[in-house]
Amino acid sequence: MNKRKLGKSGLEVSALGLGCMGMSYGFGPAKDKKEMIALIRAAVESGVTFFDTAEAYGPFTNEELLGEALAPFRGQVAIATKFGFDVTAFPGLNSRPEHIKEVAEASLKRLKVEAIDLFYQHRVDPQVPIEETVGAMAELVKGGKVRALGLSEVSANTLHRAHAVHPIAVVQTEYSLWSRDPEREGGILDTCRELGVGFVPYSPLGRGFLTGRVKKLEDLEADDFRLTTPRFERENFERNLRLVAEVEGIAAERGCKPGQLALAWLLAQGDFLAPIPGTKRRSYLEENARAASIQLDEDELARIEKVMPRGAAAGERYGELGMSLADL
Repeated sequence: MNKRKLGKSGLEVSALGLGCMGMSYGFGPAKDKKEMIALIRAAVESGVTFFDTAEAYGPFTNEELLGEALAPFRGQVAIATKFGFDVTAFPGLNSRPEHIKEVAEASLKRLKVEAIDLFYQHRVDPQVPIEETVGAMAELVKGGKVRALGLSEVSANTLHRAHAVHPIAVVQTEYSLWSRDPEREGGILDTCRELGVGFVPYSPLGRGFLTGRVKKLEDLEADDFRLTTPRFERENFERNLRLVAEVEGIAAERGCKPGQLALAWLLAQGDFLAPIPGTKRRSYLEENARAASIQLDEDELARIEKVMPRGAAAGERYGELGMSLADL
């Protein structure tokens, strides 16, 4: 798989990474550990070198999973993890400098690494100035515990302030055909281009919706967090199904799956982007990986834009609480 450079930190990763949250958390019951270890190692074999986790996923168990699965590939892959939530009072926030250092030490042990390749602030903590947070993160870089710094779901203003303290290598934000907020003029994508910061779209398949496989709400597990989000409320869900049907039509003409089309569209938005689709199945892993070789021409991109323009999706991507933690 082709590689992409994220920011100016020297971090080079596969064009498509692997989001690992769903293996342990959020999308129904946690999967069998041995099965997920095999999946992660299959991802490496398919050319994936970029893996995304966080202490909050589980909590802790997702980092432990990656630590064990990727142990044979030290030096060959990059692991990104995150701090920022108070896992004892989730979804409370905690980005106090002393807490950041505690989380880093614990993550290093769970991941079984000497340095974290990419360390994100998971969400901005309004109680702690971003300058103070990034200052503490920078100390971890100086101490050799972290290689590159990232921020998640931040505003353009916050990125500017953070970058003035220490170079930010990567911003991670939800971005897909049905989540286009990063494209706002003067928004986070423009700011990343301006500052030379890499961009990692999470949920690049619209939480699985853009694959066309989610046809009925009843197919989701009762504890699937998607059922708590506005886009998966029944009326919005039905409206969004019609949008995906249009994407499916274009994909069929192109001879690919709708999820592959959605990933190829994202990759075409700039060579500083590295999406991290998640999956719990090897067949979907292989399907996603093949999307990296799909090149869309201008006519195809225009057709996709016509059927799925910015703002077309019905419903917010998170509920009220989740949206209050975004774009700070």
